[in-house]
Amino acid sequence: MYDLVIRHGQLILPSGPIFADLAIAHGRIAAIGAHLNAARSIDASDCYVMPGGVDCHVHLQMRLNGLTSTDSFSTGTVAAACGGTTTVIDFTDPQPEQPLLESLRDRRAEADGSVAVDYGLHMTIPTWHASANERLNDVPAVVAAGCATFKLYQAYDRMQLDDVALLRAMRAVASSGGGVVLHSETGPLLDELRADAVAAGHLQPIWHERTRPAQLEASAVQRAAEIAALAGCPLHIFHVGAAEPLAQVNAARDRGLDITSETCPHYLLLTADEHLAAREGHLFICAPPLRRAADQQTLWHALHNGRIEMVSTDHCPWTRRQKQQPSFSDVPGGLPGIETRLALVHHYGVNERELSLTAWASACCTNPARRMGLNRKGALLPGFDADIVLFDPAREKTLQSTELNEAADWSPYEGAKIVGWPRTVLLRGNEVVCDEAYVGNRGQGIYQHRTLMAAH
Repeated sequence: MYDLVIRHGQLILPSGPIFADLAIAHGRIAAIGAHLNAARSIDASDCYVMPGGVDCHVHLQMRLNGLTSTDSFSTGTVAAACGGTTTVIDFTDPQPEQPLLESLRDRRAEADGSVAVDYGLHMTIPTWHASANERLNDVPAVVAAGCATFKLYQAYDRMQLDDVALLRAMRAVASSGGGVVLHSETGPLLDELRADAVAAGHLQPIWHERTRPAQLEASAVQRAAEIAALAGCPLHIFHVGAAEPLAQVNAARDRGLDITSETCPHYLLLTADEHLAAREGHLFICAPPLRRAADQQTLWHALHNGRIEMVSTDHCPWTRRQKQQPSFSDVPGGLPGIETRLALVHHYGVNERELSLTAWASACCTNPARRMGLNRKGALLPGFDADIVLFDPAREKTLQSTELNEAADWSPYEGAKIVGWPRTVLLRGNEVVCDEAYVGNRGQGIYQHRTLMAAH
């Protein structure tokens, strides 16, 4: 006898959708078949039954220049759960001279007891840690502690690594069995272009995009890929929003490099000309910036054919007041979106662009779990954690920030009319969302010890 059976739903398996029952025992998927019996059952009629979403790129209670991003570990993960995401990966940011393991311990102490879904962490290697080989000596211990991925930057003053530092860090990570996740932009050149614009009096938000050309993003990706090849290091490119950097990712993959990429809903749905140029364009400043409608078509096509493997959110929420600054160069970058990802990709991808159900689940659940070493997450398979979403494809909803669980007082998708929303969400077999309401316990999320898997 199983603990729970989910009946009458359409299961989205890695091999494709089927109609079947799904049984759960001891927090894991125990069986998939017909006429399964359990002590309790959930009726999934008219719903897709899909794996819990995996968002491998979020920023919760992130500190930046004296500000803290609006969502805490508690509010952000409740919002994630209500949107059908059951695992997130955030970041730990070592302070100057702080050992990496100490930073990991401190960040876990912030999250443990607060998170409403399961979570992992990427370890940031900032400028000062990559400047000498001896400071990278604790990379193997960080990997052994289950933090298998390391965030590197090619931009931002205290974070950006030059090519030598990138090679040094990638070698340390690769030799320890880890992988690199990368913010890839040509930082020093962008600093110069931004300073030139401000000096000329160009302070409007649209200049954020005009001073971060996609060609410079592409050249940074190309350089990073070659360095990763020298180091033998698995590489994942964060937040790809334009055709030029995507072409460099695909060219590197076609040469046999172990490289993957992601995009985000804001790059799929928002454009610089419409949003950065709008009256409240400062709200839409993020890095890399929003691009062109033609780039959106390229990204959607890549999702269809698997040339972009996943969709994350890069959820980095700020209030309207925090975003209101005199110059585009002073606006904290980032957009909220942790709650709306599954539904947005479903509506604008599955409903409007004939993205397959399997491709949708792969991009939002399966592929990020596989790439980031969440080896029991992201798929409806026996033995996997019973992180499950009952998604109602007929649910009509108008997105309003006042009705979302995200803490920001605005949404990039305000007023969007979508069809499809999570009805019920299970975390390791326990209902945390029922009839769209959060019913779980804040703090029930567990730190995930990740072991990296190679690209497939």
